[in-house]
Amino acid sequence: MCLAIPVKVVELHDGDQATVDVGGVRKEISLALVDGIAVGDYVILHVGYAIQKLDPEEAEKTLALFAELGENMGTAPA
Repeated sequence: MCLAIPVKVVELHDGDQATVDVGGVRKEISLALVDGIAVGDYVILHVGYAIQKLDPEEAEKTLALFAELGENMGTAPA
């Protein structure tokens, strides 16, 4: 099973590296597979690589769903 998640680019580095924010955690990733990424853009992250630029509204919706799922994990149905 593969998992790709939306992340926000917070810093660009020399070459094709960037720092992204993943739920408050910062991680360095590669932008080698995408062009035209700027600070503030959202990208889909898969195994350390940005694989696609993402619409900000769609990214926010997906992140909100992930947050909701995280809140509900571990709760037993009534």
